[in-house]
Amino acid sequence: MLDHARPSDHDEGWQPAPRGCLDGRRRQAPVSRRQVLAAGAGVGGALLVAAGARRTVARVNAVFPGGQDQHDGMETGDQPTIIPWEPADLVEPEVRRAVDGVLTTELRARYGYHDIGGYRLFTRGYEETNPGPTLRLQPGDTLRLNLINDLPPDRDTTPLNTDQPHKLNTTNFHFHGAHVSPSGISDNIFRQMEPGQSNAVEITLPADHPRGTYWYHPHHHGGADIQIASGMAGAIVIEGDFADVPEIAAATERVLVLGEVVFDAARTVEAFESLWSEVATRFVAVNGQREPVIRLRPGEVQRWRIVHTGYQNDLLLGLAGHALHAIAADGVGFAGIERTNTLLMAPGQRADILIQGGAPGTYALSAFPHDQGYPSPTGPLATVVVAGEPLPMDLPTALPSSPFAAIADAELTGSRRLVFSARGPENDAAGYWQEFDFLVDGRLFDPDRVDQRVTLGAVEEWTIVNEHVHDHVFHIHVNPCQVTAVNGEALAVGAPVWRDTMIVPGNGSLVFRTRFLDFTGRYVLHCHMMNHEELGMMQVVEVVAGA
Repeated sequence: MLDHARPSDHDEGWQPAPRGCLDGRRRQAPVSRRQVLAAGAGVGGALLVAAGARRTVARVNAVFPGGQDQHDGMETGDQPTIIPWEPADLVEPEVRRAVDGVLTTELRARYGYHDIGGYRLFTRGYEETNPGPTLRLQPGDTLRLNLINDLPPDRDTTPLNTDQPHKLNTTNFHFHGAHVSPSGISDNIFRQMEPGQSNAVEITLPADHPRGTYWYHPHHHGGADIQIASGMAGAIVIEGDFADVPEIAAATERVLVLGEVVFDAARTVEAFESLWSEVATRFVAVNGQREPVIRLRPGEVQRWRIVHTGYQNDLLLGLAGHALHAIAADGVGFAGIERTNTLLMAPGQRADILIQGGAPGTYALSAFPHDQGYPSPTGPLATVVVAGEPLPMDLPTALPSSPFAAIADAELTGSRRLVFSARGPENDAAGYWQEFDFLVDGRLFDPDRVDQRVTLGAVEEWTIVNEHVHDHVFHIHVNPCQVTAVNGEALAVGAPVWRDTMIVPGNGSLVFRTRFLDFTGRYVLHCHMMNHEELGMMQVVEVVAGA
């Protein structure tokens, strides 16, 4: 299911069709994850654009919401560093693959120079690359990672108010979207990996883990926002999804890691002020490149694994002259292809789409206007060049059934209601970030307080209410969720929608069902607009064994 996009001039009012949901609940004995694995359990073209021309950047020239020019945070007349650049062919991140069931590797968090779109930035990253390497595993594999924190010592200590940015160089590791243990040295986001330390991470995937597209990033509360905004992120692929669909198996696969490029006047990210403005994003990079060139032949089908690693904003994507054929979201395959011309992605979400090359020519992959309570970033993301001898390929006519069985009313054992809200000065536009709080159920995040205690094996329906004018992005660790309604509008019963990261519309609501299976321990739910998470919009979830 594609997230609901507000109509725009580009998509001629396109919006995903609403789907139905079930109602009512009845208690049922807890079941294991394996027991619920299912046995069988929208687009018009846009205009052709001119080819990208060679360019030399003397100041940022990106398109911003409202038509603003962003001049690198400098006074009129000042000139940033001039670096000649031109769009280059897309470069895939380095791949590190499991061997004999184990991926043993090292990630080093450190500063490095990154030349992106006319700017030489000095920012945090993994392995001095942006993004980090792509990790590829199979269900049942173990990731054995030595994470070395080579960042400089923190300039501060932990403050009394931990719901403000602090200890910007303390880090940790999160396997976003994975159904794995949240405890010990596994996917434990409560760990603190101080500068100068090496830390062992060992995460074992269940043998029946869904195959698909995931990602990794830091999650230390206080510094995660600035670290992600700097480029500390990378894709994870759990291989083998759609291996039995010949049309997809034959397609060239590309990993596209979207990142929001933001920096201060010193070409780095050293303070929360650099991220706070709603138009702080300067442009969107793809695999650490500005407007890279993606090539395919007429008729060729490619599979794009798109990962939105941005720190704050939704992106409404569209490719001129081409339909987007969506086959999976957040690592879970769809039961059928969803054809659309625009795809709305929130920070943290993943989308797998098929692209079929059209007529020879040059086409723009762009971010189009979208209202998330304020304008999302817009502008070119990449140039798609269709050229060469035709390569006739077919799109699949059918996809396998979802790896999860739908959650029926009779399976439900309980329900919860959570409220996202914000408070700040009367004139938000004039306020400083220190004057804002982002709340769940009227409270700021406290890592020592358990907000949601759940019994292992519970199957629950949650309603997330957003009382804020801005959209928020709900993400919960460990267990995926079946979305059943958005803004009170039921989704269809026949095609369950599974996600781990979901847009909750401004002044709206979201309803989902989820099974708490396999793993006890403490983890979190939070807004994945990381400015909001950093300022308190997060809760602790604890899953405990039953009596």
